[in-house]
Amino acid sequence: MPPLVPAVVPAGRMAGNGQPSLEASGSLLLRPWAAADARPLALAFEDPDIRRWHVNVVDDESEAQTWIASWAERWNRETDAGWAVVDGGTGTLLGRVALRRIDLTSGEAECSYWVLPGARQGGVATTATNRMVAWAFEDLGLHRLTIIHSVVNERSCAVAVKAGFSLEGTLASAQLLVDGWHDVHLHAKVNPT
Repeated sequence: MPPLVPAVVPAGRMAGNGQPSLEASGSLLLRPWAAADARPLALAFEDPDIRRWHVNVVDDESEAQTWIASWAERWNRETDAGWAVVDGGTGTLLGRVALRRIDLTSGEAECSYWVLPGARQGGVATTATNRMVAWAFEDLGLHRLTIIHSVVNERSCAVAVKAGFSLEGTLASAQLLVDGWHDVHLHAKVNPT
Protein backbone atom coordinates (compact mmCIF):
# COMPACT_ATOMS: atom_id res chain seq x y z
CA MET A 1 0.00 0.00 0.00
CA PRO A 2 1.58 3.32 -1.02
CA PRO A 3 1.91 6.02 1.65
CA LEU A 4 -0.21 9.15 1.41
CA VAL A 5 2.62 11.32 2.74
CA PRO A 6 6.11 11.22 1.22
CA ALA A 7 9.17 10.62 3.38
CA VAL A 8 10.43 13.78 5.04
CA VAL A 9 13.99 12.86 3.98
CA PRO A 10 14.47 10.69 0.90
CA ALA A 11 16.25 7.39 1.46
CA GLY A 12 19.87 7.53 0.36
CA ARG A 13 20.59 11.06 1.54
CA MET A 14 23.04 9.72 4.15
CA ALA A 15 24.29 6.50 2.54
CA GLY A 16 24.74 8.24 -0.80
CA ASN A 17 27.16 10.73 0.74
CA GLY A 18 30.15 10.42 3.00
CA GLN A 19 29.71 11.49 6.59
CA PRO A 20 30.86 15.11 6.87
CA SER A 21 33.17 16.69 9.39
CA LEU A 22 31.53 19.72 10.99
CA GLU A 23 33.40 22.75 12.29
CA ALA A 24 31.91 24.34 15.38
CA SER A 25 32.63 27.56 17.23
CA GLY A 26 35.27 27.51 19.91
CA SER A 27 37.68 25.54 17.67
CA LEU A 28 35.68 22.34 18.03
CA LEU A 29 35.52 19.81 15.23
CA LEU A 30 32.93 17.07 14.90
CA ARG A 31 34.40 14.34 12.72
CA PRO A 32 33.61 10.72 11.94
CA TRP A 33 35.18 8.21 14.31
CA ALA A 34 38.52 6.79 13.14
CA ALA A 35 40.50 3.67 14.05
CA ALA A 36 43.06 5.88 15.82
CA ASP A 37 40.33 6.86 18.33
CA ALA A 38 40.23 3.37 19.87
CA ARG A 39 42.56 4.05 22.79
CA PRO A 40 41.07 7.43 23.80
CA LEU A 41 37.57 5.96 23.43
CA ALA A 42 38.39 3.03 25.72
CA LEU A 43 39.85 5.48 28.24
CA ALA A 44 36.70 7.64 28.02
CA PHE A 45 34.55 4.73 29.11
CA GLU A 46 36.63 4.40 32.28
CA ASP A 47 34.95 7.60 33.49
CA PRO A 48 32.29 6.71 36.09
CA ASP A 49 29.81 9.30 34.80
CA ILE A 50 30.00 8.09 31.21
CA ARG A 51 29.58 4.49 32.38
CA ARG A 52 26.66 5.44 34.64
CA TRP A 53 24.49 6.93 31.92
CA HIS A 54 25.13 4.37 29.17
CA VAL A 55 23.73 0.89 28.84
CA ASN A 56 26.81 -0.31 26.94
CA VAL A 57 30.48 0.03 27.81
CA VAL A 58 33.75 -0.15 25.95
CA ASP A 59 36.20 -2.12 28.08
CA ASP A 60 39.27 -2.23 25.84
CA GLU A 61 40.71 -1.12 22.51
CA SER A 62 39.36 -4.16 20.67
CA GLU A 63 35.82 -3.33 21.76
CA ALA A 64 36.49 0.31 20.86
CA GLN A 65 37.47 -0.71 17.32
CA THR A 66 34.24 -2.68 16.97
CA TRP A 67 32.23 0.26 18.29
CA ILE A 68 33.98 2.67 15.89
CA ALA A 69 33.33 0.39 12.91
CA SER A 70 29.66 0.14 13.86
CA TRP A 71 29.19 3.90 13.37
CA ALA A 72 30.19 3.70 9.70
CA GLU A 73 27.80 0.77 9.25
CA ARG A 74 24.96 2.64 10.94
CA TRP A 75 25.61 5.70 8.75
CA ASN A 76 25.33 3.52 5.65
CA ARG A 77 22.09 1.95 6.97
CA GLU A 78 20.85 5.50 7.67
CA THR A 79 19.87 4.63 11.24
CA ASP A 80 22.44 6.59 13.28
CA ALA A 81 25.16 9.21 12.89
CA GLY A 82 27.94 9.64 15.45
CA TRP A 83 30.80 12.11 15.63
CA ALA A 84 33.94 12.33 17.73
CA VAL A 85 34.14 15.83 19.20
CA VAL A 86 37.76 16.92 19.10
CA ASP A 87 39.83 20.03 19.67
CA GLY A 88 40.21 21.47 16.18
CA GLY A 89 43.81 22.46 16.82
CA THR A 90 45.23 19.43 18.61
CA GLY A 91 42.83 16.68 17.56
CA THR A 92 42.39 15.66 21.21
CA LEU A 93 39.17 13.76 21.88
CA LEU A 94 36.82 15.82 24.05
CA GLY A 95 33.53 13.94 23.68
CA ARG A 96 30.90 12.52 21.40
CA VAL A 97 27.60 13.58 19.85
CA ALA A 98 25.20 11.39 17.94
CA LEU A 99 21.87 11.19 16.19
CA ARG A 100 20.29 7.90 17.20
CA ARG A 101 17.22 6.09 15.94
CA ILE A 102 17.09 8.19 12.78
CA ASP A 103 13.79 7.77 10.98
CA LEU A 104 14.04 9.43 7.58
CA THR A 105 10.40 8.70 6.78
CA SER A 106 9.08 10.72 9.72
CA GLY A 107 12.11 13.04 9.83
CA GLU A 108 12.96 12.33 13.46
CA ALA A 109 16.01 11.38 15.52
CA GLU A 110 17.23 11.34 19.12
CA CYS A 111 20.33 13.35 20.12
CA SER A 112 22.87 12.03 22.59
CA TYR A 113 26.19 13.29 23.92
CA TRP A 114 28.95 12.84 26.45
CA VAL A 115 32.03 14.88 27.32
CA LEU A 116 35.26 13.80 28.98
CA PRO A 117 35.82 15.13 32.53
CA GLY A 118 38.60 17.55 31.53
CA ALA A 119 36.37 19.23 28.93
CA ARG A 120 33.22 19.57 31.06
CA GLN A 121 31.84 22.93 32.16
CA GLY A 122 33.24 24.63 29.06
CA GLY A 123 30.23 24.42 26.77
CA VAL A 124 31.60 21.56 24.67
CA ALA A 125 28.41 19.46 24.81
CA THR A 126 26.13 22.41 24.03
CA THR A 127 28.31 23.74 21.21
CA ALA A 128 28.74 20.31 19.62
CA THR A 129 25.04 19.50 19.98
CA ASN A 130 24.06 22.82 18.39
CA ARG A 131 26.36 22.16 15.43
CA MET A 132 24.99 18.65 14.96
CA VAL A 133 21.42 19.97 15.17
CA ALA A 134 22.15 22.62 12.55
CA TRP A 135 23.45 19.89 10.21
CA ALA A 136 20.46 17.62 10.95
CA PHE A 137 17.96 20.37 10.13
CA GLU A 138 19.72 22.34 7.39
CA ASP A 139 21.63 19.66 5.51
CA LEU A 140 19.89 16.36 6.22
CA GLY A 141 16.41 17.89 6.44
CA LEU A 142 15.06 16.26 9.60
CA HIS A 143 11.92 17.76 11.14
CA ARG A 144 12.08 16.91 14.87
CA LEU A 145 14.88 16.03 17.29
CA THR A 146 14.59 14.81 20.85
CA ILE A 147 16.83 14.43 23.88
CA ILE A 148 15.90 11.88 26.53
CA HIS A 149 17.77 11.66 29.84
CA SER A 150 17.26 10.42 33.37
CA VAL A 151 15.62 13.05 35.58
CA VAL A 152 18.58 12.78 37.97
CA ASN A 153 21.09 13.57 35.20
CA GLU A 154 21.08 17.32 35.81
CA ARG A 155 24.08 18.01 33.54
CA SER A 156 22.35 16.41 30.56
CA CYS A 157 19.22 18.43 31.30
CA ALA A 158 21.26 21.64 31.38
CA VAL A 159 22.79 20.85 27.98
CA ALA A 160 19.35 20.15 26.49
CA VAL A 161 17.98 23.46 27.77
CA LYS A 162 21.04 25.47 26.67
CA ALA A 163 20.79 23.88 23.21
CA GLY A 164 17.22 25.16 22.91
CA PHE A 165 15.34 21.88 23.42
CA SER A 166 12.01 22.47 25.15
CA LEU A 167 11.05 20.20 28.01
CA GLU A 168 7.92 18.39 26.87
CA GLY A 169 7.40 16.22 29.90
CA THR A 170 8.46 13.32 32.08
CA LEU A 171 8.12 9.69 31.04
CA ALA A 172 7.67 7.38 34.03
CA SER A 173 10.09 4.48 34.39
CA ALA A 174 11.17 4.74 30.74
CA GLN A 175 14.92 4.06 30.87
CA LEU A 176 16.66 1.02 32.31
CA LEU A 177 20.18 1.78 33.52
CA VAL A 178 22.58 -0.28 35.60
CA ASP A 179 20.97 0.91 38.86
CA GLY A 180 17.40 0.23 37.70
CA TRP A 181 14.52 2.02 36.01
CA HIS A 182 14.63 5.80 35.72
CA ASP A 183 11.99 8.40 34.96
CA VAL A 184 13.19 10.50 32.03
CA HIS A 185 12.78 14.01 30.75
CA LEU A 186 11.77 14.34 27.11
CA HIS A 187 13.08 17.48 25.40
CA ALA A 188 12.40 18.33 21.76
CA LYS A 189 13.31 20.81 19.07
CA VAL A 190 11.51 21.23 15.75
CA ASN A 191 13.09 22.41 12.51
CA PRO A 192 12.14 26.09 12.21
CA THR A 193 11.88 25.95 8.40
